[in-house]
Amino acid sequence: MDVLSRYWKIYRISTSQRVGYEHRSVPAAQEFIQQIHNLAPANIQADLLSYFGGENSVVDVTSRAKAGLCLRSYVSEPILRACQKIDNLFSGDKFFTYQELLRFVLDDDGETLIIVDGDGKTQLKLDKNGESRTRSYNFFSLKILQTFNADLKSKMSLDNWAFLKTTQNPELKDFLAEFGFQHFSDWALLNRVRVKQLESLSKRDRHLVEVFHAVYRRDRVQKNSKGVRKCPEPSSPQMEEMLNELQKRDIIINSTFELMTELKQVVRQLRHYDIWSCRESLEVHDSNTGGYTYRTDLPINNFNEVDIEEQEILDFLHDQLSLTLSNAIMQEIGDRINYLKKSKHYSIFAEQFIPGLQLYYCQSLSLKDIAPQLGMTSWDQARRVLNPGELLSKIRTRTVKQVLDSVLSKAEEKGLTKIPAEPEYVKKLAEEIEAFADEEIFREAAEEIRVGKGRSMNSLYAQQIRKYIE
Repeated sequence: MDVLSRYWKIYRISTSQRVGYEHRSVPAAQEFIQQIHNLAPANIQADLLSYFGGENSVVDVTSRAKAGLCLRSYVSEPILRACQKIDNLFSGDKFFTYQELLRFVLDDDGETLIIVDGDGKTQLKLDKNGESRTRSYNFFSLKILQTFNADLKSKMSLDNWAFLKTTQNPELKDFLAEFGFQHFSDWALLNRVRVKQLESLSKRDRHLVEVFHAVYRRDRVQKNSKGVRKCPEPSSPQMEEMLNELQKRDIIINSTFELMTELKQVVRQLRHYDIWSCRESLEVHDSNTGGYTYRTDLPINNFNEVDIEEQEILDFLHDQLSLTLSNAIMQEIGDRINYLKKSKHYSIFAEQFIPGLQLYYCQSLSLKDIAPQLGMTSWDQARRVLNPGELLSKIRTRTVKQVLDSVLSKAEEKGLTKIPAEPEYVKKLAEEIEAFADEEIFREAAEEIRVGKGRSMNSLYAQQIRKYIE
């Protein structure tokens, strides 16, 4: 998905989706962002923030609200990612899912036009006449925008500010305190150490953790198979075994009591990596480049325990779809031209195929209007030659197939499926990829084709077609 579409596609809660949310277009935001893009393509976010904040006195309240709608769509993605990252941080020792977190922070409807009054604190809803009134409920996305300051010297990006504010959301913290933290014992924390956390420890402490994992995790696997979920305190036999393993590494600890003391000292260090310790900027100054870079102590995603069909696929597909779509367009247009060249009745129009697409997707002309410009006798002849619906269908089929192949390769690489994958797994995955591709690209493209006169070819699909033929 291109960067620009982030300003007019919003993530919203959805009970009808298995993943707990939907990704939908916001027409008002799409129309507004295209206007802004035409005026100042290089400074879109800065202009939107300026409009929304009322810094430009020429901008009317409706434009301010629409600028806010674009920004609300933009921050919905880091809000979602923050919830997923929290879910990963708690790993298997939790009693909630990231879908349960969404209701606290992914509450924007993506429709209501809202501005912030002069004090910068009160959210005001606009009616059809442009009149504003105070809202009884405030969207969290607006709270993020109200507190964001792009002029700070630290210059934190809007993405990272949205992520940070999501992890600091009071309602989210209260929920986790009740359903997450109370189950998070010292041993659960030590059992789930991440690579970045391990790297920050001293060499001796790393050995302690590695030996703890070798003994404790081995026994945890057996206990989990019997339905034991909580992480209990290490037993005396486990502690004795750890002492012996440490001795092999030339680390001498005289008693299990001393070992327990040292392990708890490591736990205290690890708690500094708890998600709520990340209260300062997520970015720090890099003296080598003079710019800003991510802090090295931030927790990283670990997808080993996450269902590829519910989370990893969402990240992976965004990249694969954009790459595969352009490739599928190139291949299908090439195949269509070759087909026309070999056709008994339409070979004379093979060279007109690209010009026909330019008239259709660049000038938004109808097939009826295109026909005479290409020397064709009728609308029906133009349809048979260009057939934008059939082209879309074939590009969709090729895109889905190529993305499916990529996802299966990734799943096999990570050991998430057998080699070769079972037919039922492939079928289910293909259905989810189709649904995802339709939501992201092809449904909107099909709607554009169905519209008669006055169609607006602004979908991602249409943009990619234009990029190829121009």
